[in-house]
Amino acid sequence: MTFKRALLPAMVAAALLSACDNPKQATTADTPAQQTQAATQAPEQETLRLNKWLDEQYEEQLQFSPIQLSFLGRKDKYDQIDDMSEEAFVRQLAWAKNSVEQLKANFNRDALTEEGKSSYDLWVFQYEQDVKAEPFKRHRYIFEQMGGVQSQLPNFLMNFHKVETEQDMKDYITRIGGVARAIDQLLVHAKASAEMGIRPPRFATEGAIDQATKLMTGVPFDSSDVDAPLFANAKSKIDALLQAGTIDQAKADELTAAARSAMETQFGPSYKTLINWLKEDIKLASAEPQGASTLPDGKAFYQMRLEQNTTTSMTADEVHQLGLSEVARIRKEMEAIKNQMKFDGDLQAFFKFLREDPQFYYPNTDEGRQAYLDDSTAFLDNIKAKLPEYFGILPKADLVVKRVEAFREQPGGAQHYYPGTPDGSRPGVYYAHLADMTAYSTADMETVAYHEGNPGHHMQISIAQERTDIPQFRTQAGFTVYTEGWALYSEKLAKEMGAFEDPYKLFGHLTAEMWRAIRLVVDTGMHDKGWTEEQAVAYFLENSAIPEKAVRSEVRRYLVWPGQATSYKIGMMKIQELRAKAEKQLGDKFDIRGFHDTVLSGGALPLPVLERRVDGWIKAKQA
Repeated sequence: MTFKRALLPAMVAAALLSACDNPKQATTADTPAQQTQAATQAPEQETLRLNKWLDEQYEEQLQFSPIQLSFLGRKDKYDQIDDMSEEAFVRQLAWAKNSVEQLKANFNRDALTEEGKSSYDLWVFQYEQDVKAEPFKRHRYIFEQMGGVQSQLPNFLMNFHKVETEQDMKDYITRIGGVARAIDQLLVHAKASAEMGIRPPRFATEGAIDQATKLMTGVPFDSSDVDAPLFANAKSKIDALLQAGTIDQAKADELTAAARSAMETQFGPSYKTLINWLKEDIKLASAEPQGASTLPDGKAFYQMRLEQNTTTSMTADEVHQLGLSEVARIRKEMEAIKNQMKFDGDLQAFFKFLREDPQFYYPNTDEGRQAYLDDSTAFLDNIKAKLPEYFGILPKADLVVKRVEAFREQPGGAQHYYPGTPDGSRPGVYYAHLADMTAYSTADMETVAYHEGNPGHHMQISIAQERTDIPQFRTQAGFTVYTEGWALYSEKLAKEMGAFEDPYKLFGHLTAEMWRAIRLVVDTGMHDKGWTEEQAVAYFLENSAIPEKAVRSEVRRYLVWPGQATSYKIGMMKIQELRAKAEKQLGDKFDIRGFHDTVLSGGALPLPVLERRVDGWIKAKQA
């Protein structure tokens, strides 16, 4: 379970944020002239000046990514797709270096408010982590079964390029060619990685081939009686313009012909080249999936990924041991619930019962799929009514539950969330993979809804995006340990709010926490300790009631996204730790709404910065 943000250029996406236990250390000494200038201004004024400068810098940065602009609901550069060449990455990294140098030359960190210091630190932090990730730019898998660009780029066009005018549709058609160009650029990157012996596991490439092939199936690529997914989407958008009276039939025919031409002359050749290369390169992939440590300089790469995803300096051994201890603790809680339910058998038998009894699964039919969507929506509607008791700040954006599009849907694939626009014109979406209903137990579906929706991802991301009193770049930050840590904390919070009235769903709630504890063990096991895929699957099944199909999909996700799965539990435990500290130090002065607003109102933060923020709130309440 995860949330997906805008598609950045692959090279930038590879340079994810990593650890910095004390971001302040990243700054340089200010000159006497800078200190004198800042001393003459109040911290609030200097912070306003910094915010204005950061917003200008972020606007420059946004111009590198037409995709990100569209995710924000904007239509500038609406006919373009990001430049995903390595040359573009070099230019962007050079731009970021210059920006940080300007920041240090023109602002005295000590002259800022605490919020201003956080903004200063984060701007430096992000650049420094890009620099740390740069040596490992070849290690990222570009074409894989989870978030591979072969499916994500068409998905972006289909779901996030809004068509309201004839020009919007012309831009969409131009972007079809932009997708083709981006795929060609990323194929260059994938080939360079393969030459170093860095390629995804065989199953990941099989998934990429399958998704790309589905996008090439139908008119105009063959003589079948259905349209290829992207062409069908283009035609539906044109038809909507026609039905609205925005265009006439002649213009509709003209736009349809242009879309077909772009599919035939640009999209089709690009994807055909990609599929052919993947089918050749897969022959060199290991039959047994291997972890990151087997790659060139793999140990260092994996440690960097752990630091990026946890924003701590924890080693693989430390993460592994934390996972083992949490698994043992949660097993005891599971035993207690099983005994309360008077189940006749041990915990393994109870796991088997939950995995196999038909009562815990919807029918594998269209009616069953719709029931899953309807019931998930009902859970979210119920919890929404209770939010004001726990939060002072509430999201303005709406939330909808949808099934994943057929061309990228996977049996057992992780449910996930896509943010809406900051202005609320596009709602946030909780996406569910429903291709195989036997892969999703009803026991844990309620927990998943709260994780992806409210009070989880939708609430956290929407509140961040809707803030206007912090620099815009912070409203779009995506520190995984914070975003996923909050979503997992939200599952526990939902229980406080009265959720999980059904005892099996309460056990499913505990299963979800066990899931994240197992991830700490399995991710480090495969990427640092040489575990095989089968070892990881066996450990999962031994310690949870999660259906085997979902387990296998999860394990394969960890194999292509090293370190990402460790962020959930570590982030959750830090938020719980900070709440316990606040409750202890404030006593009767502790306010749950104030605590949650403090955690959410600063946008996504690295854990050290989040801790400093909560400590500041505690001191203010004490005063």
